Amino acid sequence: MPVPTESPLLIAALLAPLTGAVLVMLNKRRPNVRESCSFLAAVVLFGLVGAMLKPILAGQTLVYHLFTLLPGVSVTLRADSFSMVFALVASFLWIITVFYSMGYMRGLKEHAQTRFNACFALALFGAIGCAFSDNLFTLYLFYEVVSITTYPLVAHHQDQEGYEGARKYLVYLTATAKGLVLPAMILTYVLCGTLDFSSNMHNGIFPTGTNRILVTITYVCMVLGFAKNGIMPFHGWLPGAMVAPTPVSALLHAVAVVKVGVFATTRVMLYVFGVNTMDAFNLGIPTAYFVSFTILAASLIALSKDNLKARLAYSTVSQLSYVILGVALLTPAGIEGGIVHIANHAFAKITLFFCAGAIYVASHRKNISEMKGLGRAMPWTFAAFAIASLSMIGAPPVGGFITKWYLLVGAINAQQLGIVIVLLTSTILNVAYFAPVVYQAYFGTPPAGDSHEGVKEAAPAMLVPILIAATISIVVGVYPDFFITLIKGALL
Repeated sequence: MPVPTESPLLIAALLAPLTGAVLVMLNKRRPNVRESCSFLAAVVLFGLVGAMLKPILAGQTLVYHLFTLLPGVSVTLRADSFSMVFALVASFLWIITVFYSMGYMRGLKEHAQTRFNACFALALFGAIGCAFSDNLFTLYLFYEVVSITTYPLVAHHQDQEGYEGARKYLVYLTATAKGLVLPAMILTYVLCGTLDFSSNMHNGIFPTGTNRILVTITYVCMVLGFAKNGIMPFHGWLPGAMVAPTPVSALLHAVAVVKVGVFATTRVMLYVFGVNTMDAFNLGIPTAYFVSFTILAASLIALSKDNLKARLAYSTVSQLSYVILGVALLTPAGIEGGIVHIANHAFAKITLFFCAGAIYVASHRKNISEMKGLGRAMPWTFAAFAIASLSMIGAPPVGGFITKWYLLVGAINAQQLGIVIVLLTSTILNVAYFAPVVYQAYFGTPPAGDSHEGVKEAAPAMLVPILIAATISIVVGVYPDFFITLIKGALL
């Protein structure tokens, strides 16, 4: 069992993006210094998270206690193998997103770039806080921080469409958190006397003999209440938030928001309820089938969308449920497949949204029907899009293949033929809504009167992050051992 070790690295990791946000606001009249502050904060954060790797891989759990409100209710930070998967991915992707955002925001001469960069940093503050939460109360606090700090980002354009999308975003996320998670958290404290996460994912915190109905109610409220996970019917905020600039979409779908949702959901499933309780109360497999509906329905909706960002948004709704499905199978392979998809989806989806933004900046095309032949003018961008699409589909040698493989093995080990069929069907649907984009871009005939003349690749500040993210998708597919080793450490 990992031995808790007090570590100031945890509070330092929280302070890095917070300090970055302050420095960004102090340098609002000096754009180059402002962006440099964002970049420096991102690098420092990634370095601090990386510094925790050695003790974590050695079997330690790092903790940092801030203060106690009640017995069993405190604000405490904790880093373990499970949290490191999310923290490493989010902190690294912030680095390349800073560069991409400079190219995008300056290329389109966007307004309020200081507010944009500051809120971006604050969103990472909330996301890292969620990753390093030691208990349900701390997780809830930082979950709400993410919701509040990303509202200005969704409403960035400050037009009617932006305000409506942001309003829906905030109402969905705060209403579900306060209406479902908060009551469930209170009930958990009444039943267990603590909100601290269990020391391992096998044994939850509910005492033996706890009323089955109350545990089930608490579980349902938690799974649905963390609505950033995109489970239907509480997914409507996500497509509505696509009115935001593309770097915000990348933040929502790959770096922070939705990853906070699936991380919080799976953290609670495994470290509040635990594999043994979920199995004994028959909570796992019904959850797997419940989210299977989201996987298939969102894929079908994605097929109907001509707007590229809208198609990617519904793809995210579908793909997020792979994480929850894998954990809900309650088999080691299923859990590994679900958790590793947090990383695999992040690298692939940020590539896809970066590509969508580059296409818009270079050509002002938003709809897939307008992109026929555009791949010949932007070969590198669409090559990266193709690689990330392969990851979403689950084809080798890209990272998504590792996800699908472990999920299929987990479903077979759980003797759930229905889940195997869901996974295979969803793969076919993935091909159906991604393959035509790439095929038409390279081999399609441009619309009449539109030869894409003068269109070329986006600026290097945008193209380089795209290529880096796409390359990492291949690397984690060919060499998946790093993340798998972390996840296996969490399974001990």
